[in-house]
Amino acid sequence: MCRRVTDLPHSLPPAPLASLGWLTFFEEQREPHEAELAPVRIAMVHRSRLSALSEAGSVELTLPVHTNTGDFAVGDWVLVDPRTRMLHRRLTRRTVLERRVEGSRTLQPAAANVDTLFIVTSCNADFNQARLERYLALANQGGTNPVILLTKADMAADADVYHRQAAELQRGLDVVTVNPRLPEAARTLASWCGVGQTVALVGSSGVGKSTLVNTLAGPGQARPQETGGIREHDVKGRHTTTARSLHAIAGGGWVIDTPGMRTLHVSGATEGIATLFAEITELAHSCRFRDCTHAHEPGCAVQAAVADGTVNPERLTRWRKLLDENHDNTPAFTGPRGRRSAGG
Repeated sequence: MCRRVTDLPHSLPPAPLASLGWLTFFEEQREPHEAELAPVRIAMVHRSRLSALSEAGSVELTLPVHTNTGDFAVGDWVLVDPRTRMLHRRLTRRTVLERRVEGSRTLQPAAANVDTLFIVTSCNADFNQARLERYLALANQGGTNPVILLTKADMAADADVYHRQAAELQRGLDVVTVNPRLPEAARTLASWCGVGQTVALVGSSGVGKSTLVNTLAGPGQARPQETGGIREHDVKGRHTTTARSLHAIAGGGWVIDTPGMRTLHVSGATEGIATLFAEITELAHSCRFRDCTHAHEPGCAVQAAVADGTVNPERLTRWRKLLDENHDNTPAFTGPRGRRSAGG
């Protein structure tokens, strides 16, 4: 049976498609026979239904029989019948953030068509370079621009140490210190949150993601996320976000909050890892042997760089670990994956 169309309880006002993130990239995918179909953007994925944003406001879509909502992600663009809101098809994603769920070898879409990924961590025991590298590999692989946000800097003895260690993780990486509770945070991040821009937030529980979502939404918006404290003995937070959802930003953009991910399993991220560890992957081409393991072979350019201090040996160890994990978690496909590295 088809689900009837209903307005969402907290409807958003009408908005031009461009302000929702609609680009030429999506328009060019529409076939001539689809000219009468309306583009809408997925705002929340439920177990058996999809909520979306359209030019006319918020709507609940009518789904064909046997539709698997797990095939959709918050941020997706889909085409629907403008009268019945019947889902027709999903458009190819420009970017996609995917992760492997523990116990499964398949990738789960976390968010789609995200311009910037805010990787949030705090200046305390939560700060972990290896975990941040996993988030960076995720962003790189999905074609999304990563930005590391440092919170709780006022509680650190020397916040500059955290800033420096974060900036060393990837070339050209933006690292920004913010206080999620203050309005200044929205102004600091405004360049990534303009009209039609979409950002997503990832990071451990308790680092201030939900608080930052509320701050970005601004005082004129309904409070989109509940917030929670952290446990003092291990500075780990309670999960306050239980579902991904799309929220309006006061500056005209959109933000996707995600449930706290304590463990991120790397899978299908070969290109993302190569970008993350560019100082190592570029040297590998200069090794004497093409199959060099960078462990003990003569003429190894990577080991030479470690010896002269150009490459951090801890980075080399983490690079090997991520490569091995990525290899073990990535199923062997005999054909194309069905998506581009920047989403599909």
